[in-house]
Amino acid sequence: MASSPAPRIALATSAEHPQGVEETALAERLDAAWVIWDDPAVDWSAFDLVVVRSTWDYHDRRDAFLAWAAGVPRLANPADVLAWNTDKRYLGELADAGLPTVPTRFVAPGEALPADLPVLAGEHVVKPSVSAGARDTGRFLPGEEAARDALIARIHAAGHVAMVQPFVASVDERGESALLHFDGRLSHAIEKGRILERGAAPSADEAAMPEIRPHAPSAAEEDVARRALELVRSRFGLTPLYARVDLVRGDDGTPLLLELELVEPFLFLGASAGASDRFADAIRARAGAVAR
Repeated sequence: MASSPAPRIALATSAEHPQGVEETALAERLDAAWVIWDDPAVDWSAFDLVVVRSTWDYHDRRDAFLAWAAGVPRLANPADVLAWNTDKRYLGELADAGLPTVPTRFVAPGEALPADLPVLAGEHVVKPSVSAGARDTGRFLPGEEAARDALIARIHAAGHVAMVQPFVASVDERGESALLHFDGRLSHAIEKGRILERGAAPSADEAAMPEIRPHAPSAAEEDVARRALELVRSRFGLTPLYARVDLVRGDDGTPLLLELELVEPFLFLGASAGASDRFADAIRARAGAVAR
């Protein structure tokens, strides 16, 4: 009996990164094709699975990106997850569900930032709810209201919601940690050095890359990541193919969820032996499941 043909897999990327960024060898492992997400000539129905990877230009055209995602028959992560996760207001839902998150105030266009907001009494961070990396993100002290308000105005002028969060002091000492999951299982974890420097102008670089170190996650960190992924499973009825859970430590050492990345996160595959193989295996298994 002849064996079934291998599933056809596409790795969706952007025109700026036609061969991906960190996963050049991934396509060879999977015999997959790098395909630019907004190429109108592509027949996405020809693939058994399309995996979103280096689509790092979506934040400038979120509506077009989500329309594209909705038209791809077999997409990981799927379109409804992308719609939810491309706007960081999902953090409010995670907080409402009881997950320990960095406290966040969302300020919509046309809405003024309350001057008596407690977070403004200390060092704080402003960023858009739709963005990538550290783009249009600034770190401010009391007394720097003019620069902060100018950034909020710029975010609002672009049609986005601004987020205001306390700056978590541990970031200067330890940076952030990131737990990488493939098909719901922890693959590896890393620590990232800080990106935001005190007094620096808001960054225009969506791909700023800090120092990276391997990390052994604590039980408390793993528990926060598990709870976040359980919420995703409950909300969408599926386990995401890939997920990156970004955490910082609160003043008492408690891990706080900073972001839950389910769209096109950098996965730090080079930071852990076997991570690329684990990711390839998860993709191959998902593609085989949807092809049957």
